[in-house]
Amino acid sequence: MENFNEVRDVIVSALGCDEALVTEEALIKDDLGADSLAVVELVMALEDAFGISISEEKMKEIQTVGDIVALVASK
Repeated sequence: MENFNEVRDVIVSALGCDEALVTEEALIKDDLGADSLAVVELVMALEDAFGISISEEKMKEIQTVGDIVALVASK
């Protein structure tokens, strides 16, 4: 899925995590080590990269990389 690769690149850039750790099932906080500030920075990076807007409610629903891919695909 091309969205996954684009989302993965944004996540790696925003969080500074290892690309190999970024899978659809990876948990943003537990597996990729993002704290709440890093999640906000990630959301801003995603908004910039994809030209979308992510509400606070949606931001709170994001648990996994797959959630982000689905969110980007739905916009």
